Amino acid sequence: MAYLLILVGILTRIATHFQNIDWLANITGFLPHLPNFAPIAAIALFSGVYLNKKWAIIVPVLAMFLSDILIGFYSPIIMASVYGSFILVGLIGLWLRRHKTLPNIIAGSLTGSVIFFLVTNFAMWAAQGAFPQAIYPQTWQGLLDCYIMGLPFFRNTIAGDLFYTGAFFGLMEVVVLISNQYKTKEWHVFTRVGRERVR
Repeated sequence: MAYLLILVGILTRIATHFQNIDWLANITGFLPHLPNFAPIAAIALFSGVYLNKKWAIIVPVLAMFLSDILIGFYSPIIMASVYGSFILVGLIGLWLRRHKTLPNIIAGSLTGSVIFFLVTNFAMWAAQGAFPQAIYPQTWQGLLDCYIMGLPFFRNTIAGDLFYTGAFFGLMEVVVLISNQYKTKEWHVFTRVGRERVR
C-alpha cells in the first residue's frame, strides 16, 4: 500500500505541473488541478494511521522527493518547510492511530492544513533575504503580507486535504467493512459445512 500511495502522490503532483501530457491527463483528468490541491498531506495522515510507523514519515517525503526530481527543486529553505510540514502531518496521523474517529480525522486534516500554511509561508518570507528582488521585506508587515497573499492557496490546501483525506480514509473503511463481512460470511459457510459433515 505504501508504494501505491507514493505513486498516487507522484502522479497527482506531476499532473498539476504538466497538464499537457496526454497519457498523464488521461489518468488524472478527473482530479481537480488547482494550486495546492494535492494529496500529500492526506497521504501523510493516512500513512500515520494505517501503515507501519516508519512509513508514516517516509511515504510523503518520498512522494515529494521523487516528484520534485521530475518537477524541479526550489529554494532549500522552502523545500525543508514543505517536507517538514508533511512530517508533522504524519506525526498527527500516528496520534490518530489510537484516536481514530470522524471528528478527529477531520480535525487532523484541518490541523495539517494550518501547519502547512503557517510553516511554508513563514519559510517563504524568511527565504526572501536570499533573493535580490525580495517580494516580502524582512519586517512584521512583510510577514503579514506573505500570509495574506497565501490565503487563496490556503483555501485550496484545506479543500484538497479534506477531499483526499475523505477519499483515502473512506475507501479504506469501505475495504475494511467489506473484508470483515466477507470473513464473517466465510466463517458461517465454514461452520455450516463443518456441521453438515458431523451429521
